[in-house]
Amino acid sequence: MTENSSRTRTWRVGAVLCAAGAAPAGPHEIAVGPDGCIADLLPVSPEDLTREEASLIAMPALANAHDHGRGLPTLACGIADAPLEQWMVNLARQPKVDPYDTAALAFARMAGSGIGAVYHCHNTQVGSALLQEAEAVSRAARDVGIRVAFGWPFFDANPMVYGSHAALAEMFPPQQREAVATMDRALRDCATNMALFDEARAFEHAGFALHYHPVAPQWAKPETLRAIARASAETGRRVHTHLLETRLQREWADHHFPDGFVNWLDAMGLLSPRLTVAHGVWLRRDEIDLLAQRGVTVSVNVSSNLRLRSGLPPLSDMQSGKVPFGLGLDGMALDDDQDMLRELRLAHLMLTQPCRHEEGPVARPDATATLHAAWEDGRRAILGADGGGRITAGAPADILFLDRVAMASDYLEGLPADPEWLLSRATRAHVAHLLVAGREVVRHGRVAGVDEAALQDRLVAAARAARAKSPPDAGQISLTAEATLAFYAKGLHCGEA
Repeated sequence: MTENSSRTRTWRVGAVLCAAGAAPAGPHEIAVGPDGCIADLLPVSPEDLTREEASLIAMPALANAHDHGRGLPTLACGIADAPLEQWMVNLARQPKVDPYDTAALAFARMAGSGIGAVYHCHNTQVGSALLQEAEAVSRAARDVGIRVAFGWPFFDANPMVYGSHAALAEMFPPQQREAVATMDRALRDCATNMALFDEARAFEHAGFALHYHPVAPQWAKPETLRAIARASAETGRRVHTHLLETRLQREWADHHFPDGFVNWLDAMGLLSPRLTVAHGVWLRRDEIDLLAQRGVTVSVNVSSNLRLRSGLPPLSDMQSGKVPFGLGLDGMALDDDQDMLRELRLAHLMLTQPCRHEEGPVARPDATATLHAAWEDGRRAILGADGGGRITAGAPADILFLDRVAMASDYLEGLPADPEWLLSRATRAHVAHLLVAGREVVRHGRVAGVDEAALQDRLVAAARAARAKSPPDAGQISLTAEATLAFYAKGLHCGEA
């Protein structure tokens, strides 16, 4: 990297992937202006590059279109992977830790994986402390340096199961039944939450913006969803919600909305280009087509869906239905390492498998759809249309540099630049540098803004201390898990006795 008197910085690389679907370009110099945008992109002679520069390939920074910012993975808390509705009960095993530390560590791990922007769906540790937690996440975003869209959670319905909590209460001991039957009364109402949202706008900065996040249609009252749809239309702020992640959610939706669940969301004005829906594992083709018509983006979360036994997202239908989709880690990467490059590979393998309804030779893999999801559509779900996701003059200087020498020590013909090859091998271990708005967030494979190792040590020590001081009530957790499982087994989410 070099710097001139006008503070324009230049990076020289051996190859560039400028955009999804574009052919790899050879050696180039990328000039980054003081405004954090790409000032110019000029070809250079290979002989002018140092060995280190020649090893680099530049591409747009990755977008993590759906995450929960878990600095401490759930497995570390003794929460085994399981079907979502059972897994969620065990989240009570998580110790309460410093919200800054957990967000900063999560964002640092993402940056180290090449992620320049993330949609952070916030899960509160203490419901009454949402405002303080949001401020801590805002500071973490600033310190680490990646762009963060903060999903302000609206959660005011069905706190434990999809359906009658009075029916669920009958599965608990008599002394607990009233508390279970009335637990929804403790949820924050929409008006209070909107007021807190307005107060939290003081935490916004260039790398941190608030979005509306009705956690899911089954976890938000219809009037709350309508209020969010109106607020989004008036303000232009984006909306993000979980949608049809599991089979039980599909069954609940079909029972309660026989005329069409996604049609119902559309009728209240929720479907628009400002909306992102996460997961969509159990979407039907007609629903995918409607989402595409309305310009809705789907965040696909393959590793999470596999780990939580939700099923496989209908990627072929999404692709053929032309619904825009991004890729998200959901805090549940396959190897619990927040490796977005490995997540790209998994999604790419799924996208390029043969379809059952087609005949003849299987098409050669094409990286375009995967990279478009990782660079442009996923970014749009987080930041809107900001011109990013491409390396071109005028675009935000959010650039990922991978080390091809480390990646291709066994390659027989020079250093590869083919995107198919990269999607077959690249991991977070090959991230050399990451720029976000021109700021060097990762330098020589290490996060620059925070001490990642110290954060991890501090967070783990605090979590162990919190666990020792206030251990989870294993008996109550087991009782709750058995009760919720029985609730669904009896079909009570569908109103059956």
